[in-house]
Amino acid sequence: MKKVIIGLVLLLVASSLFFTREAFSDVLQESYTSIKEVVVGKIAFSKEQDREQVTKKVDAPETQTAGDQAEVVEPEDMKPVIDPNNPFLILVNKEVGVLDENYVPPHLTVPDVAFSTSTSERKNMVKEAADALEKLFAQASSDGIELHAQSGYRSYGTQVTLFESYVRANGEEEANTFSAKPGQSEHQTGLTMDVTSASVDNQLVQEFGETVEGKWIAEHAADFGFIIRYPQGKEDITGYMYEPWHIRYVGAEHAKYITEHGLTLEEYLGVVEK
Repeated sequence: MKKVIIGLVLLLVASSLFFTREAFSDVLQESYTSIKEVVVGKIAFSKEQDREQVTKKVDAPETQTAGDQAEVVEPEDMKPVIDPNNPFLILVNKEVGVLDENYVPPHLTVPDVAFSTSTSERKNMVKEAADALEKLFAQASSDGIELHAQSGYRSYGTQVTLFESYVRANGEEEANTFSAKPGQSEHQTGLTMDVTSASVDNQLVQEFGETVEGKWIAEHAADFGFIIRYPQGKEDITGYMYEPWHIRYVGAEHAKYITEHGLTLEEYLGVVEK
C-alpha cells in the first residue's frame, strides 16, 4: 500500500512538471511573438524615418557642412542667378566697366516724384528704375516719410565739368573719394538716384543716414529693387566714401539678397572676394 501511495505521488509530481513546462513554453512563445512584433515594428518605423530623411535631403537645394553637422540652406537664402546680360547689373567703378563718352542709356524718363533740383538732365532715369523709384516714394509717403530726389542721370560731359570743379576745390586725391572721374560714374548708367530730405536741408551728407528718412531708405530700398551702393565700412571695396543717399537700381530679387547679406555690388558680382 505504501508503494502504491508513493507511486501516485510521483505520478502527480511528474504531471505537474509536464503541465508547468507546457505553460512556461506557451509564455515564452507569447513573449517571443510580442518581442518580434515590437522589433519588426521598430525596424519598419526606422526605415520609414530614413526614407523621410532621405526625401528631405533630396528635396533640400543645398547643404553646408560645419564640422560634423549639416545645415540645410533654405530656398529663399539661395543666391539669385546672375545673368551677365542683365542691363540692371552693369558694374561701373574705378576698376572695371568704365563707360564711353558717347554712352547714353536707353529709355530715359523723368519719374513722377518730388525733386530738390531744377536741373532737367539730373531728373532722368532708365524707365524701369524710374518706375521703381515712383513706387518707393509712394510707399515712403504712405509711411509719413517725405523724400526728395536730387540727382539721377548725368552725362559724360556733365561729369567732366563736375569732377573738375571738385578737383579745383579739394584737390584730385580727395575729390576722387567722393566724386567719380568721367566714365566711372554710376549716374551715367541712368540707374542711380541721389535721395535726400528737408531734415538735412536737402543736402547730400552722411548725416542723412541717421535721419528718419535715411533709416527708412536703408530698411526699405531693397523692396523696390534699390541698394545703398556705397555702404559704410566698404570704402576699400567700392572706392568711395559712405553715401547713404546714393541708391542704385538692380532689381528687387538681387537687391534683397545684396542687402540681407551686407554685400557690395562688387562682392555680389564676384569682382572682389567677400
